[in-house]
Amino acid sequence: MDDLEKIRQQRLEQIKNNLETRSFPDSPMHATDANFDELISKYPVVVIDCWAEWCGPCRKLVPVIDALAREMQGKIVFGKLNTDENQTSARKFNITAIPTLLVFKDGKPAGQIVGAFQKEQLVERLNKLI
Repeated sequence: MDDLEKIRQQRLEQIKNNLETRSFPDSPMHATDANFDELISKYPVVVIDCWAEWCGPCRKLVPVIDALAREMQGKIVFGKLNTDENQTSARKFNITAIPTLLVFKDGKPAGQIVGAFQKEQLVERLNKLI
């Protein structure tokens, strides 16, 4: 009976992990001044992309962030914060250049990445911060 119980426990863990992964979004979430604190505290690791519509490098980063949100689902949740529309959060985190990625771990700032990077470079930098 012990072997059967071990198998049952392992299977329950697998199911639990799959459910947790599915509860993580696979695309960037919309971050605002109003939901910012809730968003960064809801998941273990959150990366907020601070951007603006007029910013060329920010637009260049869109497909990279979208791809990372899918590929890192279950590990990292990505959000997008329009700094023109959400100036309170931008000031709070001293965003003076965009694109800037704010990295949060357990609801607390873990670092930031300023500039538009290729996907591989961005993954390398994120892995150092988380």
